[in-house]
Amino acid sequence: METHIITITFHDCATRYGLSEADVREFVELGLLQPAADTPDALLEEPDHVARLARLHHELGLSKDSLEVVLDMRQRLVLLQQELQLQRARVRQLELFLRGSSPLQDIDLR
Repeated sequence: METHIITITFHDCATRYGLSEADVREFVELGLLQPAADTPDALLEEPDHVARLARLHHELGLSKDSLEVVLDMRQRLVLLQQELQLQRARVRQLELFLRGSSPLQDIDLR
């Protein structure tokens, strides 16, 4: 899965995702959004992440404090799904090896 990172100003982010600039600044202060190092008042972020954050805050009415917990749980789930995919691939490979139809190979799904 390819990640697309964009640089977007706080104002453009607020306009595009239905947030206030104060919300965007607070999300940066909480570490939920990453500021752009080379551009003042701008973010360096994945659009899907910003949209997810805005949706959690507005549509589901989650407080800013609870957003960090939800996003952390989501990240853990993504990592667990990747590990599960790796383990399933290893099991398939071992089953093929035990049947004598394939040599074992290192698997790297990252």
